[in-house]
Amino acid sequence: MGAELRLAWPATIAWAAGFVAIGFPDAAGWVAAAAALSAIGGVAVLVRGSGSIRGRRILAVIALGAAATALVCTSVAVAAPARTPPVLVGAATQHRTVTVEAVVSSAPVVGAGASSGAEQLRFEARGVVMSSRGPEGVSPAVRAAAPLLVFGEMTGEHPRIGSTVRAKGTVKPTDAGEDVAYLLFASAPIAVLAPPPWYLGWADPLRAGLSQAAAALPGDGGDLLPGLAIGDTSAVTAELDAAMKSSSLSHLTAVSGANCAIVVAAVVLLGAVCGLPRRARSVLAVVALAGFVVLVTPQPSVLRAAVMATVVLFALGIGRPGRGIPALSVAVVALLVLDPWMARSYGFALSVAATAGLLLLARPLAGALARWMPLPIAIAVAVPLSAQLACQPILILLDPAVPVAGVLANLLAEPAAPIGTVLGLIGCLLLPVIPGLGSACLQIAWVPSAWIAQIARTVDGLAWTRLPWLGGAAGAVLLALVTASVIWLAVRRRDGPSTRAVSVLVTGLLLTAGAYGGALVGSSVLRSLSIPSDWQYAACDIGQGDAVVVRDGDSHALIDTGPEPAPLSRCLDALGIHRLDLLVLTHYDLDHVGGVDAVLGRVDHAIVGLPETEADRRILSRLQQGGSIIERGAAGLSGSLGALDWEVLWPLPDAATMATGNAGSVTMRFSGAGSSSLFLGDLGEESQDALVRSTTLAPVDVVKVAHHGSSDQSAELYERLRATVGLISVGADNSYGHPTARILEILASVGTVAERTDQQGLVLLAPGVDGAVRVWSERHPAVGGAG
Repeated sequence: MGAELRLAWPATIAWAAGFVAIGFPDAAGWVAAAAALSAIGGVAVLVRGSGSIRGRRILAVIALGAAATALVCTSVAVAAPARTPPVLVGAATQHRTVTVEAVVSSAPVVGAGASSGAEQLRFEARGVVMSSRGPEGVSPAVRAAAPLLVFGEMTGEHPRIGSTVRAKGTVKPTDAGEDVAYLLFASAPIAVLAPPPWYLGWADPLRAGLSQAAAALPGDGGDLLPGLAIGDTSAVTAELDAAMKSSSLSHLTAVSGANCAIVVAAVVLLGAVCGLPRRARSVLAVVALAGFVVLVTPQPSVLRAAVMATVVLFALGIGRPGRGIPALSVAVVALLVLDPWMARSYGFALSVAATAGLLLLARPLAGALARWMPLPIAIAVAVPLSAQLACQPILILLDPAVPVAGVLANLLAEPAAPIGTVLGLIGCLLLPVIPGLGSACLQIAWVPSAWIAQIARTVDGLAWTRLPWLGGAAGAVLLALVTASVIWLAVRRRDGPSTRAVSVLVTGLLLTAGAYGGALVGSSVLRSLSIPSDWQYAACDIGQGDAVVVRDGDSHALIDTGPEPAPLSRCLDALGIHRLDLLVLTHYDLDHVGGVDAVLGRVDHAIVGLPETEADRRILSRLQQGGSIIERGAAGLSGSLGALDWEVLWPLPDAATMATGNAGSVTMRFSGAGSSSLFLGDLGEESQDALVRSTTLAPVDVVKVAHHGSSDQSAELYERLRATVGLISVGADNSYGHPTARILEILASVGTVAERTDQQGLVLLAPGVDGAVRVWSERHPAVGGAG
């Protein structure tokens, strides 16, 4: 094992250097030169042959690390200028419009809809030709390789990976070290200029055929199957996606590096059966692997596994068996040289950690577990456990909780995954040539796919499947230490004075971690117990968007759904809400309807804004298919929610203007049960003033502040309302500057207390004494008062 780990240290050194260098690209060239000189010096010393064997080995590791660092930093220095061409730098600083021709590099994600009849898309692309327009005219077109994240509208067929598109709009730079250099917000519909080249385009009909065939299969199994087989997760619902993540099965939601191993093994085995020589089998496996990567699209985990498998196949081809850790180390360095910005990719880090965990931990853990259980069962438990233990410190950075049921879920699901993957892939390839046989393969593959989905939903429904943990780097380090301690105690075989001393230290660490974990669980329980049972309003912490719940007894209304389904699902689960009596979609911007998948099939009655686009109408159609009664929201419409009466105040019926978009946001007033409230959607100052003129507005207890606290507000409206509390649903560190100083000053001037989700997380409001409002928030659980 010591020899196998020698290449791991240079790879780790290069990874750390790349992590830092992409944040300071101007210094990368100097670091590369210094590292290259260090590597040359180390080699010179080694050639002289002086020093002890151990010292020479350490020096060899340092020299290799310096050489790998030089390669990665050279790649950063060469690629950085092309990522930030002057035309984009000038356009961003001077707010110029740019026109970019770019090659699409990721599958488009469809938004909720746009105001011009087109669909909202976002996708990654690499800009190749670009120009800008300023007061002096249009700049000459320049060629570059700037990675972009494009947001825009589009009609017709979505662009495929490898397509060339043209987008016109404004750009905003990202932070140094991000995988994309600029955000491009298209001001006109995106146009497709050319289809993908043949070496990428051949896979599109296969992906489309599998998606269409899987859609005919029932339930979650059909939705999950394309993800298992070829990485197409477009059919996975928000609830299923949340369940897969909660049960630690998210690596099965799409193709992982394990699929590359399956493809390589199958091709090599087939070649052996056919009597092909070793080198021919290796070449055939590389060709098949390249085709598989194109078919599933090059995700970080697939790229890592493909490069690693290629290294192993090369070693086999020349007669030297490939060993796991050296191959993984070479793969890491190769990928970082090709794209140094992977150094900060969580997906890449998780992929490497999972593979390293399997290679290093699976065998000793299986041996340790075999002391208490049969060896086959020990191996079955050790495989998912080793991957989970290796990945969990990284996952803590994304979600500060430990999924205690994850190992059990993986133990039950892992045996089914290869069957679903192989049969799904075979079915995908056979559908165009032998449709009947391809369909039969997919129908059989549906069984393991449905099994995995059912495990995810079952585990997700269990109580206390997640242990809260300290977040950030401190939490990751603490969990890594605890994990290493548990492994050491499990696999140690000798017992002497030094071993006993280490055991004491390890036991102390575990007791400390246990006490900390108990404190976290206790604080979580206390926080849950501190939630006021009589809360009436809940502003969900869903980022930059709106999702506010109104409650009376067992009756619930939801005003908008936020930008994504997963945060809304977490909020509704935390509040114990499984059914909605009323859903209000104030308008169709993504930050208000993007999370609608989380409530499909759970809504009785929906009040909606006027749909403008086909995408808007699809949202309503899906709600209807889920059993919802759809009704257009316009002034005069009214109803009840438990003991609360509600009334739509805006937009006006048959209005010629201000009927759609922000200006036409469905505005509702709730009153009764000792409380009153007004929800303003994204109304701007002009439409707020029109609302004041069109109806009589009395003071309210709660106002949902319009447009996340933008500056486009009517002081007169808030003066009329004189609300006790103003709820501001807004994302932390958002790029819009919300909430603005202007709206905060307006609220303060009329005595309205601002309660913000970006600072307080989930905010609950309950009735207080003498018309006051009690406030509870996730980050400040003690119930306070306003008014």
